[in-house]
Amino acid sequence: MRILGIDPGTRQTGFGIIQEEGRSLRFVDCGVIRTSSKGPLSRRLHQIYHELRAVIERHRPDTLSLEDIFVARNVSSALKLGHARGASILAAVNHDVEVFEYSPAEVKKNIAGSGRADKQQVQQMVQRLLALPELPTPADASDALALAICHSFCRVMQARLGTAAPPKARGGRPNLSPPVAARKHFLSRPPQGR
Repeated sequence: MRILGIDPGTRQTGFGIIQEEGRSLRFVDCGVIRTSSKGPLSRRLHQIYHELRAVIERHRPDTLSLEDIFVARNVSSALKLGHARGASILAAVNHDVEVFEYSPAEVKKNIAGSGRADKQQVQQMVQRLLALPELPTPADASDALALAICHSFCRVMQARLGTAAPPKARGGRPNLSPPVAARKHFLSRPPQGR
């Protein structure tokens, strides 16, 4: 299973791709789509959509793991984030890629063991889980890799529990606490390089 994680944003949209290989996770690619904050929102969304389409066409992911909308104090920022998420979802569904959503706290809990983990803790676990020689950067790309790993962990937990696949976009979130068994599943394998 190839999983694309996306950390959406109108100025920077991070993406990260991993491949499940048995009990291992393999790093495939990551990066950031940067747009000009001076350009109109419609042009930035157009750029995000087309660059994500290119990533999807190049890597052919099976699923997309996306950060869910969270309550923000700044309504304008939340609305812009919603637009970037929409462009990401549209790019995926136009290529028949299933979309799954996870809250920031779910991702942190699945990756680092605590929904209150800081970015550094999440980055370190991403590095360890993917056996990367250094911390993945920039932060948006690292967050996108964490989203992809989170979805993989949720799939493992669903399989172990014998339940259906995690819900798709708009269908609610999986309730898979604690994620320790899934982390152990992938950490118990010998380290592999990039």
